[in-house]
Amino acid sequence: QVQLVESGGGLVQPGGSLRLSCAASGRIFTTRDMGWYRQSPGKERELVASITSGGSTNYADSVKGRFTISRDNAKNTVYLQMNSLKPEDTAVYYCNADVTYYSDSSSRYVTRNHWGKGTLVTVSS
Repeated sequence: QVQLVESGGGLVQPGGSLRLSCAASGRIFTTRDMGWYRQSPGKERELVASITSGGSTNYADSVKGRFTISRDNAKNTVYLQMNSLKPEDTAVYYCNADVTYYSDSSSRYVTRNHWGKGTLVTVSS
């Protein structure tokens, strides 16, 4: 009943920039904490950055100073601006969000954690 859809991935050269977007849709009352994770082949999924509904942010040490997370609460959308990209940033990037929405099956508002399907970012020359 809630979908998170990422966009903005692609191929970029080292030192380049990309901006990822993730929009939540459905019968949403509010989105709470939102974040971006990434997973490279053979590695575990890791937190890249997170942002609370009030705008407080948290970043992995490996991306501090290069990535910026932001959100538009009116659009239930979270963004990840990625600058000075490195080959080691290559991964599938996943959106994650705690969403309060109306559940038809429960006939009430519930809060659940949701994942997007991911968008591939490849940093290569």
